[in-house]
Amino acid sequence: MTTAQRRILACTCRGTMPLDEKALNAACGQAVGTLHTELCRAGIDSFRRAAAEGNPFIVACTQEAPLFTEVMEEDGSDAALTFTNIREQAGWSEQARGATPKMAALLAEAMIEIEPASSVTLKSEGVCLVYGRDEQAIEAARQLSARLDVTVLLDRPQGVLPPRIMDLPIFQGSIVGAKGHLGAFEIMVNNYAPADPSSRQVLAFEPGKNGAASQCDLILDLSGGAPLFPSHERRDGYFRPDPGNPAALQKMLLEMTDMVGEFTKPRYVDFRADLCAHSRSKQIGCTRCLDVCPASAITPGAALGIDTVSIDPYLCGGCGACHSVCPTGAASYAMPSGAAILTRLRSLLTTYREAGGVKPVILVHDERSGAEMISMMARFGRGLPSNVIPFAVNEVTQTGLDLLAGALAYGASQVAVLVSPAKRGELTGLAQQAGIIETAMSGLGYDSGRVAVLVEDDPDAVEAALYSLPAVAAIPGGDFLAMGGKRSSLTLAFGHLHDVAPAPVDTVQLAAGAPFGAVVVDVEGCTLCLSCVSACPTGALHDNEDRPFLGFQEDACVQCGLCKNTCPEQVITLSPRLNFTAAARSVQPLKEEEPYHCVRCSKPFGTKGSVERIVAKLEGHSMFADPAALERIKMCQDCRVIAQFEGPANPMAGKPRPLTRTTDDYLRERDEAETAKKDDPTKV
Repeated sequence: MTTAQRRILACTCRGTMPLDEKALNAACGQAVGTLHTELCRAGIDSFRRAAAEGNPFIVACTQEAPLFTEVMEEDGSDAALTFTNIREQAGWSEQARGATPKMAALLAEAMIEIEPASSVTLKSEGVCLVYGRDEQAIEAARQLSARLDVTVLLDRPQGVLPPRIMDLPIFQGSIVGAKGHLGAFEIMVNNYAPADPSSRQVLAFEPGKNGAASQCDLILDLSGGAPLFPSHERRDGYFRPDPGNPAALQKMLLEMTDMVGEFTKPRYVDFRADLCAHSRSKQIGCTRCLDVCPASAITPGAALGIDTVSIDPYLCGGCGACHSVCPTGAASYAMPSGAAILTRLRSLLTTYREAGGVKPVILVHDERSGAEMISMMARFGRGLPSNVIPFAVNEVTQTGLDLLAGALAYGASQVAVLVSPAKRGELTGLAQQAGIIETAMSGLGYDSGRVAVLVEDDPDAVEAALYSLPAVAAIPGGDFLAMGGKRSSLTLAFGHLHDVAPAPVDTVQLAAGAPFGAVVVDVEGCTLCLSCVSACPTGALHDNEDRPFLGFQEDACVQCGLCKNTCPEQVITLSPRLNFTAAARSVQPLKEEEPYHCVRCSKPFGTKGSVERIVAKLEGHSMFADPAALERIKMCQDCRVIAQFEGPANPMAGKPRPLTRTTDDYLRERDEAETAKKDDPTKV
C-alpha cells in the first residue's frame, strides 16, 4: 500500500460540472492542469499523451473507463492508470460549487495503491443438480444439459407429465441436508427413487428410500421452498431464482452454463489463530464471530479439538461481519485490509480539511447497490450534499469499530452507512459496533447522532436522510498513522477522541459485549491459583514468578470471559468500559500476598492466607487429630513426603523382613543348644 503524487486529468463533462480550475489546483496541492471539456472525445489526444509518458496518472471519470482502457491497449501503453468518480459523487449536485474540497479528497484517495487480497481456487466439472417440483425443473435441466451433466430431483411431484424421451436422469426425493460449495456440494435425500420408465399419464417412481447421499458441483433450486443454505445468496455454486420470474430464471441459466472449470474467489478474511480468544482448555470465551456469521462459514474449535475457531474460505461469502465484531483482529477483512481502510480515511479527511472543507460526513457504501444509489441521486435528484464524502467498501457489513472510530478521529463529524434492505438480516454486528461508538462519544460529551445506519433502496429516501442529518459539532481531526493491528488503531483513535472531547472523563461505561473493559476480582474469595492467567489469550492478566501475584493490564483486555469461565472459585466478573487513564496501559495489581514458608525447610510455597485457611479448617477434624498430620500441611511438597516416611505411620511400611540365614548360623545355633543341654540336663 503506497501513496504517491500522480498527474490528474479532469474535465467538466461538457460543462455539466461547475469546476473551478484554480480552486481545484489549490485544493489538490498539485497542478491538475488544464480542465478539459470533453476528455473522452475531443480531448482524447491529451489522454494519449499522458498515457505515452508512462507515468502513473488519474482520470477523474469512471463512466468512460472502458474507452480509456481500450485506447491504452491500442497505443501499447502500460502506464498505471486509476479512475475516480468526481461527477456523480460531487460535480452533479445542487451544492456542486461548494464541493471542491470533496473533489480534492476523492482525487487524493485515488492516489493510494491498495494491495489485492489473496484468493482460493474452486473447481467445477459441471455436474449439476436441478431441484424442483414440476415440468419447469425438467425444462430448465434440458437447457443446461448441452453444457452441463444434469440430474433432475423432484420434490413431492404431482401430476408431472412423463417426458416423451427420457433424455435426462429424473428422480424424486426431498433434500433434508446440504453442505459444501461450488465444486463440492453434498446432499442428503429422503424418499429417493428413480422414475418409472413405464409411467403413462403421470410420472411415477420406484419405491423410495431414505438417507441417500449424492455429490455435485452446482445446484439449481427451483423448489420454491426454504433455501438449502443460510445466507444462500453468498453460497458459490448455489442458484435459487424466483420460479415465478422467467426472466430471472433465464438469466441464471445463462450464467450457469459457464460454470465449468477453475474459478478464483477472494480470501475475504485473513485469520490469525494466535490472536483468537475463542477458548482455552475446553472453556469457551469469545463467540462474537460465530454469533454473527450468516453463512455458517465459521466452526467452533470444540468441534475440531482446538482452541480457536476455523474460517472456511470456500464457504465465506465476504460479508465481513466477523471482522466487524472481532475484538483482537484475529479475523481481519482483507479486501481491503483494515490498515488500507484507515489510510484511505486519513487521506480523504486530511485533504478535505486542508482544502477548506468543514464538517465532513463519510458515507460508507458498497460498490454495487450503494454506487448505483449515488448515481440515481446525482442524475435525478439533488445529488449528494457537498460535505458528504462517499467511501466505497466491498461490503458495508464489514464496518466495525476501527472504521467508525477511525473516521471520527480523523475529523468526520458523522458516519452514515448505506445498507441495502436485502442485507437487513446481516446487520447484527454493525448495529452492535454503532451502539458502542455512540455510547463512547456521548460519554465524552459529544453530540449524539454520530453514526447513522440507512437501510434503504429508494434514492429519494436516502437523499432526504442525508440532507436532514442532525447538526452536530465539528471534531478536530487527528493525523496519526494506523500502526499495528486493529487493537492498536483503536487505541490511537479513541485516544485522540478523548484528547479533543468536549467533556473528557477517565472512564466511559459500555454495554455488555463491548470489547473493552476491566476484570473485577473478589479478592476475599480469590486463592491466587492463577488459572485465569494461563487462560487469558491476550496477556491482560499477569503473574509474578517470585511471589503470589495477580495483575491486570486493562488496555489488553477484550472481555472474552475466558478468565471468568475458568476461575474455579467463580470470583471474577467483567466490567465493560473505556478507560483513558495511564493506569490502563500498565499492569495494576489485583491481589498479592506473602508466600507461606515451609516450617521444615523455609522454602516459599503457596500463599500465606490459603495455607492458614486450610489449617484452620482442618483443625479438629478426626483425620488430623495427630498434630504431626496437621504439621505436614504447613510443609512444602518435598518435605511433606520426607516427613511422612520418617514418621511411625509410614504408608509404605510392611511386615519386618526376615533375616538372611546361612549355614554358619545353623551350626552356631546347634552348638549353643548342645552347650546349654550339658550345663542343664533338665533342658531338652
